[in-house]
Amino acid sequence: MRATTLKLALALFALVLVAGCSSTSTDGKSTTDSTTKTTGVDDGTVNGGVVTQADGSVKVLSAGNIIYFDFDQDTIRSDARDVLMTHAASLTKSGASAVLEGHADERGTREYNMALGERRAKAVRDFLVVQGVDRAKLEVVSYGEERPADTGTDETAMAKNRRVIIK
Repeated sequence: MRATTLKLALALFALVLVAGCSSTSTDGKSTTDSTTKTTGVDDGTVNGGVVTQADGSVKVLSAGNIIYFDFDQDTIRSDARDVLMTHAASLTKSGASAVLEGHADERGTREYNMALGERRAKAVRDFLVVQGVDRAKLEVVSYGEERPADTGTDETAMAKNRRVIIK
């Protein structure tokens, strides 16, 4: 009981810490903390959920049952929070179970990408648990780079492969 309370308190603290790292710049556009690899202010170029940032990096926005991640990161991005809150409410109300499939792009070794996919899926699981979803109803699976959403080699294709699918 005490260990569960401690884990929940630590997860809540981590979420508060991550939420506190987000800020707004003087021009009113959102910026991210320095832990993400794709930092910078977006230049307003949005194409089907793909945002090209001022520094030339690409970010795919989370929607539906897919949560996207920045390059080499397992931190939940701010654009995924509403999507995850919707899933948390639905899973809590229905009592249904879900499989969280973690994925990575092709950069890195197979072993590294399997571990990264698992860390991403666990980050989504931990977020949902903090929102009240029963941990026992959430299964974490990692496919690493083995099941790409897009087989292209450009940054947009790779950004689509850095994801967790909620099934």
